[in-house]
Amino acid sequence: MNSKAIRFLEEHKAEIPSHFVENAIWRKENEEWLQWSRHIALKIVDYMQENGSSRNDLAKKLDVPPQYISKLLSGKVNFSFKTISELNLRLGIQCLEGVLA
Repeated sequence: MNSKAIRFLEEHKAEIPSHFVENAIWRKENEEWLQWSRHIALKIVDYMQENGSSRNDLAKKLDVPPQYISKLLSGKVNFSFKTISELNLRLGIQCLEGVLA
């Protein structure tokens, strides 16, 4: 039984090697700022829900491409203070509220 399962896995092995371990190490090394990034992404999502805004609406309001909004919402952006300030001013939200304690 074991050999059948192993044969099956070997036959269906991906051609491209997995980067799971490297990605896990990267996430661990960058854990703190990633947590802040996810917090900011959630603040933006809250804004969008409260205002009935789509990604396109938000892109127009921030004068950026819609793809950039998708990037912001990924929770993996290393935000600059300038970007955080722009989000605060243009959306009327406090991105870092509750993060820095």
